[in-house]
Parts: sequence; C-alpha cells; structure tokens
Amino acid sequence: MSIRTEKVASVIMEALSEPLRKIASEIRAGLITVTSVKMSPDLQIAKVYVSAIGGKASIADVLQAIDAEKHIIRKHVASAVQLRFAPELRFFRDETMDAMEQIQQLVEQTKKNDRLRDGHTSE
Repeated sequence: MSIRTEKVASVIMEALSEPLRKIASEIRAGLITVTSVKMSPDLQIAKVYVSAIGGKASIADVLQAIDAEKHIIRKHVASAVQLRFAPELRFFRDETMDAMEQIQQLVEQTKKNDRLRDGHTSE
C-alpha cells in the first residue's frame, strides 16, 4: 500500500467514527469499531472492516444498518476526504476477534487435556 492510500484510509477511518457511533446508538449495537480500511490503488474503493461488541445487535444487524445508511455515510466521508471522487464504501465483518477467541478456546482446551493426561484433575 502506498503512503497516499494509507493516508486516505486513515482519514476515512476517522471520518467513519461519527456516523457509525450514531448507527450503534440507534440499533443498540454497543460499540462499532472500524478495525481497518483497505483502499484500492486507484482510491475508488474502500473496504471497511468493522466489529461490534457489547450491544444487543448482532454483527449482521450492524452491517444491515450500515448498508441502509451507506449513501449518508459516503457523503459524510466525502466531506472529510479531499479527493476528486468519494470512494465507494464496502463494509465487511472483521473476523479477527472471532479467530482470537477460537485460539484462546483451543489453548484452554489443550491446557485442560494436558492436566487430565498428567493426572491433575483440579483446575
């Protein structure tokens, strides 16, 4: 990624915080976090990865609400990004937290299996 695409991604990430905070409040999604933004080399497409924690709404609900407001979000981003054209925003679920949780569960299961194998039944 070039320095320019990184700068644009950073500005987009910052610009998304306000509209996503509003959406989170409206659908009781807790905290919606933009975990990363990946720009296409021509700056026409921004792939935005989001996670949601601590709310009643599922990540599917969050993505659906974002999609319903996508045109408003894009206008907000366009005012923050100094480009000839506002990039198309594509939102995706960030699965990093899910992967980390799976790894943690595997580690815990391995520890438990090791204790059982070694004859230590107390945890």
